[in-house]
Amino acid sequence: MASLAEQTEQAERERAETASRQLAATSLRRRKQTLELCAAAMRGLSGQGGLHFRGPALYRESTPVAMPAPHVHPGTDAVTLDAFRGAADGMALRLQHSDAALHAEFCPATPARMLVFEMLEQFRTESLADGAMPGVRANLNRRFQQWSRDFEASTLADTDLGLILFTVAQVCRARITAEPMSPDFEDRIESTRAELAPHVGTHLAALRLERFSQPSFGRHALAIAETVAAISEHLEAREARPSRSGGRVPQFQLLFDQDSNDDAVPTAGYGRSDALEAGGDGYRKFTTAYDRELQATDLVRAELLRGYRQQLDDDIARQGINVPRLGRALGAALSTAVHDGWDGDAIEGRLDGSRIARLVTASGDRRVFRTERIELRTDATVTFLVDCSGSMKEHSAAVAALVDVYARALELAGARCEVLGFTTAAWNGGRAGKDWIRTGRPPHPGRLNEVRHLVFKDADTPWRRARPAIAGLMKKDLFREGVDGEAVDWACARLADAGNGTGNCGTSSNSSERRILLVVSDGSPMDGATALANDGHYLEQHLRDVVAAHEAAGNAEIFGLGVGLDLSPYYRRNITLDLSRGSSAAVVGQVLAMLAGRR
Repeated sequence: MASLAEQTEQAERERAETASRQLAATSLRRRKQTLELCAAAMRGLSGQGGLHFRGPALYRESTPVAMPAPHVHPGTDAVTLDAFRGAADGMALRLQHSDAALHAEFCPATPARMLVFEMLEQFRTESLADGAMPGVRANLNRRFQQWSRDFEASTLADTDLGLILFTVAQVCRARITAEPMSPDFEDRIESTRAELAPHVGTHLAALRLERFSQPSFGRHALAIAETVAAISEHLEAREARPSRSGGRVPQFQLLFDQDSNDDAVPTAGYGRSDALEAGGDGYRKFTTAYDRELQATDLVRAELLRGYRQQLDDDIARQGINVPRLGRALGAALSTAVHDGWDGDAIEGRLDGSRIARLVTASGDRRVFRTERIELRTDATVTFLVDCSGSMKEHSAAVAALVDVYARALELAGARCEVLGFTTAAWNGGRAGKDWIRTGRPPHPGRLNEVRHLVFKDADTPWRRARPAIAGLMKKDLFREGVDGEAVDWACARLADAGNGTGNCGTSSNSSERRILLVVSDGSPMDGATALANDGHYLEQHLRDVVAAHEAAGNAEIFGLGVGLDLSPYYRRNITLDLSRGSSAAVVGQVLAMLAGRR
């Protein structure tokens, strides 16, 4: 038995861990709110719709939008509105005033030339900010000054090449935007500026005059980039000067693309898969011979299910969630107005031809109109798809409570509901992996494992009959690895079938107007054998492709519910849940707000 001191220490450790998780969840929510606000401002300023952030990367609908200029990437270590708004304004102006195709035509390929050219084009678009928006100019200047201070604090500024790049950035921005250079930097760059002047003076003088013409400006910018690159190549050929990095910031990223991710807060990993592209025929499955779709009740003994169910009921009762109230709120959030016939004998509305005779037979009777009868009807199918990979074990009870509450409430609201899960039958590839080894390990095998798709509740089974099976989510032996993209495909196919069925979950509709998929996960897709035989991004890219394809086709509204993790790299609509205290009323409210906010 643990001593009192050990118990106290354990309790303190648990409190600290809980506080840390809550702090991380709060940080994530604020970060998402900041990025959403900045994306909204960008859409307004640029006049372009569909702009949003996935993690730190900018997207237009499902297409990444490259923003290579370094000073419009503030990082996400401590994203605040003040820190990010200048970067967002800069991106918006770049989209508004720069022709991407024309820019690509001029843009050089080598890193040093590209860096200078990208910076100058960004400065050009920032100089075109509307004079009637002084706040935008202030935001842009604040962002650039912060970037300059970070640059100066890094070890990069101690190198000859770094000092040249820093000088070019300061001098060119001051010249293009006609904004004074910070006095803090003038002494630092004085000698370097004097050395550069004879080489770039002519082109530098033309930059502001030509800023309204992208092609003319580009020619001068390209000349400056060529000069700086030639100087840098000369410097690289010399022996490197010893670094004076003591106590200074060692890392400072200059070149950015959409794959760069300096995210310090938990964000799902993502990247391009070379194996997926090299395979030639897209995503592959080495074999489907061992894949299975199983009912949860076939995997868990009935006696065990009863025990889980009792535990689940106790957990839900402790949280004090008002399920009927949630049902009414879901009914309001998911209902649509439908035509339900006409009401006659009205004194206003549309003229009713069958009542016109009254005008002759009863001249004082004006009840010759009819009005349209509108009824609010919940016509939706909602599927919860639960990631049953190993890392989700610790959240299994909280997730089971969340989906159970929602399954019951959705039924009260008149919507149909499915509860599904996905995992694998084995670790490290199982029989599929052994088959691959037996055949000589051919390259690009694709997915290598035995996929298990689990049904805890289908759309046609009432919640009361499905209660024991939903509790099966608490059986931790089911949790292994996760192939998310195939699971989303499977769930969307079931949604389409369920939406077209007759159903018996409180609706007589033959087809659902809304089909909603909620994916509950705490991480990126992961299957060890698949990652080793292909690459680490194989399943990640497939998931992104699958979600984007279904959203583009309009098959379903797909939401990501990240358990302590930002799933924005995969799901455009997403929230982050803190389940450290179970499925509390606050967590249930978060999901409701997300569903209600769709319109």
